[in-house]
Amino acid sequence: MVNAPTGTAQYLARFSEQSVACNPYAIAKLGIDRSHCSLKIEDYVILCAPFQLGFKKSIFMASLSPQELAFFQKYANTTIGLSIAFNPNKKPEPVKFFIRSQLNTIGQMKGRENVGLFVLEYKTTPDQLILMMGNFLENQERIKIQYEDYGKNGIRMTPETAKLMGYNMYATILHPNPEPRRIQIFDISSKTVEHLEAAGAPVRAGGTAVIYQFFFQKFRITVTGSITEASVLPQGMVRTKSSLSLSPELVEIIDDYWYNKRKQASLPLL
Repeated sequence: MVNAPTGTAQYLARFSEQSVACNPYAIAKLGIDRSHCSLKIEDYVILCAPFQLGFKKSIFMASLSPQELAFFQKYANTTIGLSIAFNPNKKPEPVKFFIRSQLNTIGQMKGRENVGLFVLEYKTTPDQLILMMGNFLENQERIKIQYEDYGKNGIRMTPETAKLMGYNMYATILHPNPEPRRIQIFDISSKTVEHLEAAGAPVRAGGTAVIYQFFFQKFRITVTGSITEASVLPQGMVRTKSSLSLSPELVEIIDDYWYNKRKQASLPLL
């Protein structure tokens, strides 16, 4: 009988070919200390930021002029050092790594003349970094399942619900105007939102792509959506329902809400 891999071996078996796009959510959850992230190329130290993190290869971006970018091209396929720090549990001191890496390629970020992308391949990956990355990706798998589960039932947005959810009673929709329009959330789930807009708001056609911002105490969430239906109410207000793409932040908010709801229901009456 073969024992199932555990610890770092388990994460490498499951996730070694996956990578993490370093959006604000991932950076916050991994606790990446952006003030302690740099590349050492011979005697040069280049301040950088993670663009995409993997178990074997990662991409970092740095502010470089076209002339500097051309200069560092000669170091492609050489060994460099990566300094990076993580603090996912908000301890007094972050966990710092110095990782010997091969600089595979250097290129300009598309549409960003003064930003260079450095593609690194680690010589070895520290076990603690594997555990941090694996734990993050494992949590994302759970969030994807919750996205489906919490999308089955909407939550009616009352003042009591907003308080329990930490919702600041402010949300906007963007499309087609360049300025976002304020909306009033009527019902929300991990996969849908139903909202009202003031009289005179556009009645958007089904399938229209939109961008929402929801303001919670824990997160300010930006999520893309697609209109499923819209109509004008007798009072003139516009009622719209949209499907929402996966937002880990929104899933977390809804998960916390249902947890607090269950906790509230279990409290004894005074």
